[in-house]
Amino acid sequence: MTGKTAMQIRSRPPFKVLVVLLASLPLSALAQQQPPEGANPFAGDFALAASAKPTPLRLAAKSGDLPTSRGDLFGSDEPAAAPSATPVTAPASEAPLSRDALFGTDEPTAAAPASEVPLSRDALFGTDEPTAAAPASEAPLGRDALFGTDEPTAAAPASAAPLSRDAMFGSDEPAAAAPAGELPLSRGALFGDSDDAAPKGAAEQAIAKSTARPVRYGGFIQNIMAYTTPEPSHWSEAMTRADLSAQGSFSSGVKWHLGVRVDFDAVYAVSDFYPQDVNDNQTLNVLLRENYIDIGAGDWDFRLGRQQIVWGEMVGLLFGDVVSAKDMRHFVLPEFEILRIPQWAARAEYFKGDFHAEAIWIPVASYDNIGKPGGQFYDYTVVPYGEATFLNEKIPTRNLANTNYGMRLSVLHNGWDVAAFAYSSMAVAPTFYREIIAGPQPSVVYQARHERIDQYGTTFAKDLGSMVLKGEAVYTGGQKYEVTDLTDADGLVEQNTITWVLGLDFSQFADTRINVQIFQNHFFDHDPNIIPSSNENGYSLLVNRKFGDHFEAQALYVASLNRNDWMLRPRVSWNFEKNWDLAVGVDIFNGPPDGFFGRYDDSDRVYSEVRYSF
Repeated sequence: MTGKTAMQIRSRPPFKVLVVLLASLPLSALAQQQPPEGANPFAGDFALAASAKPTPLRLAAKSGDLPTSRGDLFGSDEPAAAPSATPVTAPASEAPLSRDALFGTDEPTAAAPASEVPLSRDALFGTDEPTAAAPASEAPLGRDALFGTDEPTAAAPASAAPLSRDAMFGSDEPAAAAPAGELPLSRGALFGDSDDAAPKGAAEQAIAKSTARPVRYGGFIQNIMAYTTPEPSHWSEAMTRADLSAQGSFSSGVKWHLGVRVDFDAVYAVSDFYPQDVNDNQTLNVLLRENYIDIGAGDWDFRLGRQQIVWGEMVGLLFGDVVSAKDMRHFVLPEFEILRIPQWAARAEYFKGDFHAEAIWIPVASYDNIGKPGGQFYDYTVVPYGEATFLNEKIPTRNLANTNYGMRLSVLHNGWDVAAFAYSSMAVAPTFYREIIAGPQPSVVYQARHERIDQYGTTFAKDLGSMVLKGEAVYTGGQKYEVTDLTDADGLVEQNTITWVLGLDFSQFADTRINVQIFQNHFFDHDPNIIPSSNENGYSLLVNRKFGDHFEAQALYVASLNRNDWMLRPRVSWNFEKNWDLAVGVDIFNGPPDGFFGRYDDSDRVYSEVRYSF
């Protein structure tokens, strides 16, 4: 093509070029012919047969005005360098002239005369309308030669059919030739981008098969300010709490979880209201939370490490939750997730349909954290007279005889979720042994100890449509109770009890939840010298109401039916920003000094909480 012609094409607007291209498309379909017998589809023994109908581009080719490069066709600013006068060519018999021939499809297209070697990508790969053929002596053998770049690459030897994208288009690093007789039969095999193009190494296969999830982090930061109102009024809590957890997996069947919590209460750091032992015990605490490994094996799950094991939970109080230890330094006021102390345990669970079996063993048990004498909620005993002395708590020694173990079975049948369990343990709650020192002014010495108890229980739940029925019952054998008889040597007597609770959850009101519970603690062979009656009865009422998406109000009332002994906890919370919550509330206790709530009659408080969750 002359420079004048090239300039004319380059000067045409893109729209006119598009019109020329569209005008070149014939209406006739491609005529195909079968390759001659014995022809090699990979050696270029056949090609597309051009349509006999003339097109503008075909006429231009005859007149010598056909663009022969991408630059000429689309009007680049710099004309492409002219190809060498005597380019090195490969024999016509070994150059793939169509996409079908190159990739080995089942139906090769008809061969074209050697003089009609394709000069464009469309002609090379067998599009619907091939362009005019060029002389056989100028067959392009690479991307640069095909599209007219400044530096055409050297032609490959006749014997080297292109076996990869790099070899075909002349990259700097040609791929190694495949052994004879193993020509690529697909595009994936040719360009090396299919899964089976090359075998993966063992490490790569392991990575591909791995289903390990990325590590996920979560937790919260919380501040609690509480002011005790009865005289002498004082700040009783200025807690800043940070809880952080992480979880991930080593594989699809092995997962892990790590957790830690840090509590700092500034009240005990800056105030002298409480004894020094209390300050030391409650100023700063670094607590290991759940830290375990989960292993799944078919219908079995195994969890090893420090973990929460919850076998029962009713609203406001803990009846069937016999395994978990509790942090009782703030009574039952904290949320249950804060109140519970995880156990170092090995747990095996079996799942089959609606049946679930669980076995646990706790070699190193955790016990209730009761704090130190003089703490805000340390009133566990009724001192008969004078001052009492409290010795250090006696924790059971770590040996096989003092380990805890149990089993729980549950089934879902006809809408009833029913479970039964048996558990033998060193009691998580202490018993206070008493010793009276005789003298002109007798004194009393107490020591908290833990004895072995056996517990058997059941829990159930049933969805009744607009309400849910729940229940728990626990039999406890071997538990000791304090007696008022001052002549008793250790001030304790063993009693067997059964505690049961029934509850109804109502949810038929929009954005409103109402829960009602009744409960009883029955003493078998009741000793008249213990403080509780033979049947201790009580009830609770919870009302919770949401106001839109950001405000929530609730009140919990728990009371005894045997005496005027109760606790009231109204609370309002505000979700003022994503992940941020603000709450204010009041905790009120009332009753006699030996009542379950009345013993904390001087601990009424108002409080606020700010919490950020992530």
